[in-house]
Amino acid sequence: MTRSESETETLIRDSLDRLAARAPEGHAVRDALARAGRERRPATRLALVAAAVVLVVVGAFSGIQLLTRTDLAPAAGRPVLAYGTEWLPDGFTEQYREGGPGTTPQVRRWLDGPASITLQAYSTADPEWSQTALKIASIKDQALVHGRVAMLTGSGEAAQLTWLADDRHVLVVSVAGLPDARTVAQRIADSVTTEPVGVRGELRFGALPPGLAERSTVVRGSGPGDAGTELTAADPARPSIAVVRAVVGPGAPGVPGAEPVPVRGGEGFFAAPAAGRDAMVFVRLPSGRWLTVSGTRPEAELIAVANGVQLDPAPDYRWLGTTS
Repeated sequence: MTRSESETETLIRDSLDRLAARAPEGHAVRDALARAGRERRPATRLALVAAAVVLVVVGAFSGIQLLTRTDLAPAAGRPVLAYGTEWLPDGFTEQYREGGPGTTPQVRRWLDGPASITLQAYSTADPEWSQTALKIASIKDQALVHGRVAMLTGSGEAAQLTWLADDRHVLVVSVAGLPDARTVAQRIADSVTTEPVGVRGELRFGALPPGLAERSTVVRGSGPGDAGTELTAADPARPSIAVVRAVVGPGAPGVPGAEPVPVRGGEGFFAAPAAGRDAMVFVRLPSGRWLTVSGTRPEAELIAVANGVQLDPAPDYRWLGTTS
């Protein structure tokens, strides 16, 4: 057996051990059910035992899934980011969250001036990250995070720590602009927890052009006063390449030469594609904020996307600019 294979087996064995540790003890379940059913008829007692065991197993399995699924989302369809950190250097505030359906990466970012700390979660179902265990096992510069082998790269004021949280998630802590970044990255990684947070911006896609599907939702800003929401849509066969983008923010795009067009029942503007910029449609909303839809699609399709965008009157921007 090669060293890479051995390391991979160790990682998988650790994941299975952690899952097994969460399962309830069988004899404890049987004893509790027996005490609860002593005065019931035998047939009823047996039925209750069977039903309770099913509920315990299903509940345990659902709890594990809650912490490990990559497509976590509440009923409203908004992204949920499954990981957080309990420690950050003083002065850092959270200013960016990104998530989406399927294997879309989960991203949280904290800033303090030009310095940044980023926590990313990737799915091992994504081909780009499916061989991470082998990469970690083969690298010489290793560390430990929660008892798991991790890959530590970088030096000076920039460093990155990569490890498998379980057999379905790769986590990456990136530190930039801080002295002794490797030590900082290690401490942050050691404090990472499965404490989900939501991403609730102020818009959602309506109907999209044929062949496109929602890819990601981003909420960003230094605080609620300059907050913005960005949605992207892409071809599911090439999900990493955004084709349509919708943004709501406090300022107008400021594109010269835009032509007036009807958008959302009022006057908006269309700007043809130019060097380094996609075609875009933008319009001022009743709230005074601006909606911009851009992408590599014809004018009529961009207008249709803008018309179909659904606005949320109660976005959650409270966390922007805080240490949470």
